[in-house]
Amino acid sequence: MLNYCWEAVSGQLSYSVSEEVNPGTSVGNIAKDLNLNVQDLESRMFQIIVSGSKRKYFDVNLKTGVLYVNERIDREELCAKATTCTVSVEAVINNPLKLYRLEVNVVDINDNAPHFPENLQSLNIAESTVPGGKFGFIGASDIDVGKNDVSTYKISPNDYFSLEVDKGGESISAQLVLQKALDREKQSTVKLTVTAVDGGNPPRSGTSQIVINVLDINDNAPVFSSSLYKARISENLPVGTTVIILNATDADEGLNSEVEYSLRSKGQDHVLDLFQIDSNTGAILVKGKIDYEENPAFEIHAQASDKGTPPMSAHCKVLVEVVDLNDNAPEITVTSLLDTVKEDAEVGTAIALVSVLDKDGGKNGEVKAVISNETPFKLDTNYKNYYSLVVSGPLDREIKAQYNVTIVATDEGTPPLSSTSIVTVHVSDVNDNPPRFSEPLVNVYVKENSPVGSVIKTVTAVDADTNQNSQVSYSFLQSNSNSLQLSTMVNINSETGDIISLQSFNFEDIKTFQFKVQATDSGVPPLSSNVTVNVFILDENDNNPAILAPYSEHGSVNSESIPYSAEAGYFVGKIRAVDADSGYNALLSYHLSEPKGNNLFRIGTSSGEIRTKRRMSDNDLKTHPLVVLVSDNGEPSLSATVSIDVVVVESTADIQTQFRHVPVKEESFSDLNLYLLIAIVSVSVIFLLSLISLIAVKCHRTDSFSRYSAPMITTHPDGSWSYSKATQQYDVCFSSDTMKSDMVVFPAQFPPVDGELISINSGDTFTRTQTLPSKEKLLHQ
Repeated sequence: MLNYCWEAVSGQLSYSVSEEVNPGTSVGNIAKDLNLNVQDLESRMFQIIVSGSKRKYFDVNLKTGVLYVNERIDREELCAKATTCTVSVEAVINNPLKLYRLEVNVVDINDNAPHFPENLQSLNIAESTVPGGKFGFIGASDIDVGKNDVSTYKISPNDYFSLEVDKGGESISAQLVLQKALDREKQSTVKLTVTAVDGGNPPRSGTSQIVINVLDINDNAPVFSSSLYKARISENLPVGTTVIILNATDADEGLNSEVEYSLRSKGQDHVLDLFQIDSNTGAILVKGKIDYEENPAFEIHAQASDKGTPPMSAHCKVLVEVVDLNDNAPEITVTSLLDTVKEDAEVGTAIALVSVLDKDGGKNGEVKAVISNETPFKLDTNYKNYYSLVVSGPLDREIKAQYNVTIVATDEGTPPLSSTSIVTVHVSDVNDNPPRFSEPLVNVYVKENSPVGSVIKTVTAVDADTNQNSQVSYSFLQSNSNSLQLSTMVNINSETGDIISLQSFNFEDIKTFQFKVQATDSGVPPLSSNVTVNVFILDENDNNPAILAPYSEHGSVNSESIPYSAEAGYFVGKIRAVDADSGYNALLSYHLSEPKGNNLFRIGTSSGEIRTKRRMSDNDLKTHPLVVLVSDNGEPSLSATVSIDVVVVESTADIQTQFRHVPVKEESFSDLNLYLLIAIVSVSVIFLLSLISLIAVKCHRTDSFSRYSAPMITTHPDGSWSYSKATQQYDVCFSSDTMKSDMVVFPAQFPPVDGELISINSGDTFTRTQTLPSKEKLLHQ
């Protein structure tokens, strides 16, 4: 905070203005004196604050930068009898916020005449009073100060009295001095006019008429031991405490010498409220509360009267100085400049003006103010007991939105007194926090064939700011690669963050896709953050097994022939099927639906090979209708059937079938065995080349949204072929006896989980060496 310093003794910019000037009177060009641009005053909200007053005595013309009187100023009302009268004014300008302190000295004008509390006064003076006797009367007062106060007294021309004026420091008093002996028989009363004149220009005056009653006999008046008494007392003395004891004596005898003391009853009402005098002893006693802050000194007028007839009296003046005690705690006044302070406020930003006042004087009135608790604020001293509450450290509304700043003001008295004021500072929000997702990556698992319009996931971002700065909206972060396709697949609710499917997904067409969601707040400027969403489509058992050639599915009859001499285990045929699903849903098993009592054939549950259980007998039928049921392992299980008629012939020459592999052991290595070996080697080479090509294609596949690829054909050692429409990842397994087993191919589930490797031997069983995905992993998340 900047303090503007004027090159003067006070070290501060100051102006002077006379009291009672007309509103609108120019005091000074404050904009020029503070080096401010007049054109910026209005836009920067330049304003004037009068410290410690509810009245706005001054204001500024924002067009010209002139400080002017805003309303009537009465110095006597504002500062009473103070020697100097100063009004503290604070000038505040914003953008950036700066504070300037200045003083306006209100100059007294002679707008008040001296005033006598009594327009008519009477004195009783004995005719025997010798010339030179002095008699006091009630003086005048003037609420103006300095030279405008009472400066002298005058008396009207007369034959008996003159006026003696006594100037003691700042007080002026006068006494009547008898110049010529009185003679009651010639003139029983003397009327005088006393005029009090101030020192103003032009001077003002006030008058009071004094009527002197000339008394007979009792010719000696009491005489005080001193015409002026002085005393020092502390404030807050208990009632009844003796201030001073006056002493007066009378030269007469008897009743004429007995003295009674009293305080003058006119013109000192405030004294009579606080003091009293013992009529017999002359002791002045405390009657009320003595407060230094209200009256630092008193002037008491006392008189002593004898009991003669007529009574005679004498007057004296008692000056009582009140010693200040530290009985007033400092008073703290806070003027707020800002209702709230932004959390990004710079260090040094002024929040409030703090003024501290202690009514005591001297050391008792010297005050120091500090902040007693730990806060990011401090007090900067502006001038004397005026401070600015400013920001001293970083603010963060998200950590603390309100501070209670405790200001403690302590004086230098003994013992010191202090007071406390709590200033509540509210920290307002700025948009300094982007929305935050709980995790940077979200995996969503969606079952295929789920209904369109279902909510597949709700993403939520939290913004630590408040109000508008914390209102979050959601949207897709578009990219050139997937923006068009993504708009047809999912949508997002901008208010709730619900991700809604726009189509029913097919695992066989698409297995996964990725996109980014952006959360943006409503602040200015808006802040945002992103989260990556991976959507994995979970396979459902929605595809039946498909029978591969050379057999056709249920509805047509296929036939195979076997010789009557076939041994147990004779190879009849092999059923091959594929399932477009994956995992358990694509794991197929084969079963025979045999007529009751037929126990001639068996089928490998995993291989699909149909073989004889035993040798033929004469009781067996010549034609055996078989129905093969191919089932997958899904829930619920789906299946397909194929019908085969097995015809028993007398010799092998009658057997005509394609793709026949007869695994009957030959006792000698014939030409047929040679051809068979060459065929097996050729098929194996083709298979290996196909497998290598499949791996290469998989490693170079880059488009995660590819849906179709070329069909894949798998060969088998017996000369049969497997056909698949879907391009998927396959697990390929062989038994140790390659000549007697088939390649078992089934697609793997996505996302990557623990796969299952199934080794199939020539029998009907398989051995698991790894774990298939558990049901829990397939749940929609």
